[in-house]
Amino acid sequence: MTQVFKTAFFLGLILLPRFLSAQNAPVINSTISGKVVDARTRELLIGATVTIKGITNGSTTDVNGQFNLITAQKLPFTVVISFVGYQTKEVVLSDNNVEIPLEEAANQLDDVVITSRRRSESSQNVPIPISIVSGSRAEDAGAFNVNRLKELVPTVQLYASNARNTTLNIRGLGSTFGLTNDGIDPGVGFYVDGVYYARPAATALDFIDIEQVEVLRGPQGTLYGKNTTAGAFNITTRPAAFTPGGSFELSYGNYGFIQAKGSLTGPLSKKLAARVSFTGTQRNGTFYNVHTQLPINDINNIGVRGQLLYTPSDNVKITIIGDVSDQKPNGYGYPVAGVVTTKRAAYRQFNAIIADLNYKLPYSSAFERVVDLDTPSKADNKLGGVSLNADIKIGNGTLTSTTAWRYWKWGPLNDRDYIGLPVFTISAGNSVHDQWSQEIRYSGKISSNVSGVIGLFGLWQDLKSDPVQTEEAGSAQWRFAQSSTSALWKTPGLFDNFGIRTTNRIRSTGLAVFGQVDWAISDKLHVLPGIRYNYDKKIANYKRETYGGLQTTDAALIALKNGVYTNQAFDIDAVEDNFSGQLTLQYRASERFNAFGTYSVSYKPVGVNIGGLPTANGQVLLDLARVKPEHVTHYEFGIKTKPTPTSTLNIVYFNSDIKDYQTQVQTPEPGVNRGYLANAEKVRVTGLEVDGNIRLTNNFTLNGSVAYTDGKYVSFKNAPVPLEETGGEQAFKDVSGGALPGISKWAGSVGGEVTAKGNLIGYKGNFFVGLDVFSRSSFSSSPSPSQYLNIDGYTLVNGRIGFRASTGISFFVWGRNLLNTDYYEQLLAAPGSAGHYAGIVADPRTYGVTLRYVF
Repeated sequence: MTQVFKTAFFLGLILLPRFLSAQNAPVINSTISGKVVDARTRELLIGATVTIKGITNGSTTDVNGQFNLITAQKLPFTVVISFVGYQTKEVVLSDNNVEIPLEEAANQLDDVVITSRRRSESSQNVPIPISIVSGSRAEDAGAFNVNRLKELVPTVQLYASNARNTTLNIRGLGSTFGLTNDGIDPGVGFYVDGVYYARPAATALDFIDIEQVEVLRGPQGTLYGKNTTAGAFNITTRPAAFTPGGSFELSYGNYGFIQAKGSLTGPLSKKLAARVSFTGTQRNGTFYNVHTQLPINDINNIGVRGQLLYTPSDNVKITIIGDVSDQKPNGYGYPVAGVVTTKRAAYRQFNAIIADLNYKLPYSSAFERVVDLDTPSKADNKLGGVSLNADIKIGNGTLTSTTAWRYWKWGPLNDRDYIGLPVFTISAGNSVHDQWSQEIRYSGKISSNVSGVIGLFGLWQDLKSDPVQTEEAGSAQWRFAQSSTSALWKTPGLFDNFGIRTTNRIRSTGLAVFGQVDWAISDKLHVLPGIRYNYDKKIANYKRETYGGLQTTDAALIALKNGVYTNQAFDIDAVEDNFSGQLTLQYRASERFNAFGTYSVSYKPVGVNIGGLPTANGQVLLDLARVKPEHVTHYEFGIKTKPTPTSTLNIVYFNSDIKDYQTQVQTPEPGVNRGYLANAEKVRVTGLEVDGNIRLTNNFTLNGSVAYTDGKYVSFKNAPVPLEETGGEQAFKDVSGGALPGISKWAGSVGGEVTAKGNLIGYKGNFFVGLDVFSRSSFSSSPSPSQYLNIDGYTLVNGRIGFRASTGISFFVWGRNLLNTDYYEQLLAAPGSAGHYAGIVADPRTYGVTLRYVF
């Protein structure tokens, strides 16, 4: 089957141009133009959105109020016109060069158009819990990456100690909490312009020219190429256009913050348009390393994205997109946030160890924003790729082919012990990753009351060390590793420059056939069954070899060295296939009431441990090399309502039961880098989500959402003990009933904006004041529940004030974390389980000014 998919992949590349050249059937009125004006004043409305109803084709009015639609539709057809502060209007176009008047609307809330179901439709009409953040809202709120976006969508959780160690979850599910192990797949899909990004590090990148972010909650496997058990991010960028336009933006802020963005688009010929976009962000470090006397944890990002739009005929649209992003921060390093007394002997406690080494932490609180790290820190993160997307109108639907190649190159250097002593002097998990993906799907109407999507998907990945990954101990390691009172531990040079060099590789194949049908039994009742077949294969190779330290033949000294690092090698060949699917019932009693219920079964692919395996009685636990796939049984019930024309209110209840939950656990063995993966027998996540919007007047809007999420281990009888129980009689314990990490029971956000029409240096627009508040309750920061590694709840307040124009100049002042709240994003137990743990301290109050020009 793998060969079949690879053959389809390459045949698609070879035959696609020939197929496209044949799609030249004549179409009447391939280009439709018109103007949008204020119905009362006849003033041109600049920046109004005009879309063809039922498909994704659309345009935005330019400085002359003009729109141009390039389409295969024959006149007459219906367009939907929307503009902030005006009534959304549907118009049947019968002629070219029409003028469309819009009425001001204090009694209507703007509709949000999404494409998550492979067609344009109102977000209120789809039977999927979904959160939408427009690109302009994200930009105004300073949410230039996913980590900041989570403050606008409380059901999203993102944790990152660096780009590689990124956990992106929805409703507390998706990826393992803690340090990343490359041997598992994310449970949250991350798509940009239809291309699946396989590595979690992609979510650390700055957004480049984003049009809209759609966050789909719950399993998504019958509409999307990659099976995802917790949800998906469907991100669309602003497309190339045949109407010339562009934007430039420059921001300055405290901590030396500078961010520049730009985008240009326009025609290269009658059938070819282009768009090029860039973003660059710099900021000084928010911490000071007393060891190097330099700032640390800064931002140094740059990204470029280019695309070509080719329309050889009115039935065909081809998009080629290429992007490159490069991050080179001086970081990441974190302070010691606390010390736990473990069950080890008194001389093995952290405070006793550093006292013997004549060391004292140069700070008393992590919120002093001081670190003492003797190893230079870096986190070079490079990603990019090329994709070819073809949309071909055939019959009553569209055939879409998306071919993509992407790469990821990771070059880190970390101080794993979090202190200024040479305990772990090198931690460098250099990696390089290539992925190739091919998706072919057809979506459209089958009959007057049946529509659907059917597709094929293939994903091939090659992830390997680049060329080796290195872990090295220093001269202070002996005291942290000391497990007896023997004088042999003090042998000079025993652990100096003692380390391991690791080569590893994972070759993955993921293949799928998927489909979903939307059967309108009546105008109000719809049945939506979906099915999916998955095939996953992973071939992993792991080999590490020790080097350095005292060269000796003394068996007793060798045994001490083996307590820190040993040689280890293993190979894994894991294969799984399965069927999954869902059934949704939707009842739309009216335009204002949409109810739905979904039952689904989905799977997270088989995993492999590729960061080293723990040992027991001197034997490698090879049975932990393979990690069982997750089996997810999920159901949810929701209603989407429009209580008034000026408001929406949506409520969803959900429950997910996961068998063989893939979890990341820590071990006291330093050689097991980033912990290892294990299966918990069963976990359950259940919750209730409420979100809504209201336009109180033309000039005042409010939005809010609140989520209650309860996640716990139903059964995990062989979990590692938490940090405070290290050194006790048992190395494992039953944590059944304990809380899952990373989940706040309560999280919510509320935002509002007040606007007033006005002029600024000759440009028409709106003066505005906006405020966003995000709050969450406490949550666990340890895979095995701990009484110490818990993070208190916190509240963040962000705001902005300024002038916004659809075209021309916008200017605003912004502030983030205005109350200067001190809070942790994550707590991490240090390797070796001496009792100390680090705190990932979030950004302090930041503020600045942004100047934007759009034409």
